[in-house]
Amino acid sequence: MLRWTIALLALANLLYFGWSQGWLGDPQQNQREPERLQGQVQPELLRLMNGPEPAAAPVPSPPATPRVATSPGPSATERDPVPAPTPQAVTPAVPATRCWVAGGFNPAQAQALRTALASTGLPASAWRLDEVRLGGRWIVYMGRFNAEQMARKKVELRELKVDFREVNIAAGPGLALGTFSTEEAAEQGLRDLGRKGVRTARVEPERGEVTSYMLRLPSVTDAQHAEVAALGAALAGKPLNPCE
Repeated sequence: MLRWTIALLALANLLYFGWSQGWLGDPQQNQREPERLQGQVQPELLRLMNGPEPAAAPVPSPPATPRVATSPGPSATERDPVPAPTPQAVTPAVPATRCWVAGGFNPAQAQALRTALASTGLPASAWRLDEVRLGGRWIVYMGRFNAEQMARKKVELRELKVDFREVNIAAGPGLALGTFSTEEAAEQGLRDLGRKGVRTARVEPERGEVTSYMLRLPSVTDAQHAEVAALGAALAGKPLNPCE
C-alpha cells in the first residue's frame, strides 16, 4: 500500500513539473508569446472599471497682464476748481392791477375830465374815454297834470290794472304807461292799452338820442386808482366801479 502511495506522489510531481514547463499547453505560456500580443485590436481603448482615474490635465493659467507704470494724478486741490454758483437775479414783485370804470359823462364833463387826466402823471395807456351813444326813448304818456289831476288819474289806472310811473318831460308832468326804444313800438303799446280802456294817452319822446362818455382804467395799480379818485370835481360825482 505504501508503495502505491509513493508511486502516485511521484507521478503527480512529474505532471506538475511538465505543466509548469509548458509541456502540457499552459495558457499563460501562450500569452507571453509575441504573436498573441500582436493580434490585439486597439488595446488602448480598454479601461479597467475599478481602476484609478487618470490625472486631469492641468488648466493653463491666463497670461499675466503687464503692469504699466502710471504717474500719480493731480490731487483734489490741484484739479480744476468748481465754479461758484452764480447768484440769480431777484425779480422785483409786480404790483397788482385792476380795471375800473365810471360812466355817464356828458360831452362837457368828458372834456373837463380829459384835461384833468392829462395833467396827472398817468401814462396815456392807463386811461381812455369811450363814447357811448344811447338811442332815443319813447313813452305812452298821459298829462299834463296838476297834483289833483295826477292823484285822480292814478286811481283810475289802478282800477284798470295798468302800471305807470311819474315823469316830467318837455310836455309837462304826467304819467308814463310804458317805455319803448322805438316810436313804432310805443304806438303798438298805445293800441294795446286802448283795448284795456285807456282813452286819453298818446306817444311822446322821453328823450332824444344821447351821447355820453365812459372813463375806463383798464389796468392800474392801487396808487394810480387813488390818483384818479382824487381828481374831485373833474369826476362830476361819478364813482369809479370795478369792471364786470
